Amino acid sequence: MDLTYTQEEEDFRARLRGWLGTVLPGLPARPAATDWPGRRAYDTAWQRMLYDAGYAGLHWPEDAGGQGATPTQHLIFLEETERAGAPYVGANFVGLLHAGPTLAAEGTADQRARWLPPILRGDEIWCQGFSEPDAGSDLAALRTRAVRDGDTYVVSGAKIWTSHAEVADWCELLVRTDPAAPKHRGISWLAMPMDAPGVTVRPLRTLAGSAEFAEVFLDEVRIPAAHRVGAENDGWRVTMVTLSFERGTAFVGEVVACRRVLGALARAARANGRWDDAVLRRRLGRLHAQFAALWRLTQWNVSEAQQGGGVPGTGGSVFKLRYSQARQELYDTAAEVLGAGALDADHEWVADRLSSLSYTIAAGTSQIQQNIVAERILGLPKGR
Repeated sequence: MDLTYTQEEEDFRARLRGWLGTVLPGLPARPAATDWPGRRAYDTAWQRMLYDAGYAGLHWPEDAGGQGATPTQHLIFLEETERAGAPYVGANFVGLLHAGPTLAAEGTADQRARWLPPILRGDEIWCQGFSEPDAGSDLAALRTRAVRDGDTYVVSGAKIWTSHAEVADWCELLVRTDPAAPKHRGISWLAMPMDAPGVTVRPLRTLAGSAEFAEVFLDEVRIPAAHRVGAENDGWRVTMVTLSFERGTAFVGEVVACRRVLGALARAARANGRWDDAVLRRRLGRLHAQFAALWRLTQWNVSEAQQGGGVPGTGGSVFKLRYSQARQELYDTAAEVLGAGALDADHEWVADRLSSLSYTIAAGTSQIQQNIVAERILGLPKGR
């Protein structure tokens, strides 16, 4: 992994900075955190601006509609957009960071042509229909059933924690197509239109007061077999590709954001007198070292993904495990810096602290990540 910047990469950074400096002052105010239709409109408008400027899908392969940028250019893009305070992917995150890369890696030519351009332009939003009420962290225990009927699947079941389902056009959906097969082998990955008859969405309100998750109920929903990605009953393998993106590269921008917050915490501590607390200073120092190491691990994972044909490896689980914990530690420290201000629900850091509690569960619990690291990286035997 070469961590130095070439002249071409520095020129790319300068062009990006210039473009951001031109367009960001003209953006409208961001909608309220609870206004998901407004946030969808805001996020998709920003995505269209990126598309028109040639920055959408920067690191996607050119044959998938992307720019074919190097891993370093991708990281420069994330650094500069975060430092400039540009919008992040928002409601587009499942399509841009999970479903789109999966379709690019596993989809047919027709599937890629149908779904990838609208994702890159911001025309269509995707949600993720993986988790189920009775499966817990055991994703392979899903029960949503898909029965083949000619050229369609008839799907019935329920999903939970479905991100942005209430504003989504499509859902990356896991279904059981062979109930007699071992649980990891009877699964298929389908693209489901969210406006199909039989789809019911019920938003779930989180601890932070927003409703970016939902329950989704499926009552004999008919999905064309042409919407299956990968072979029938090969969905677990396709799902591992999706999860490798979710855990390996989808949090890259958030590491940059956390490093920015850490600097702001240090400045706030100096301003309110808490910098005199030696214990707090040591915590900030440890966090600085942790996020510096996580950024290097991010560079490693992105470089590994590029060398592996665009699909991240199991190192993403190492990153996800440590990042989840470090993020919680960061916002616990923010509460110390804020003091009584930590009770102000309107403060950005307070809302982020509540959100951070979910990170050891979201995208695979920490216990699941520990199992992956133990079994697939360290080669330890499976626990009983």
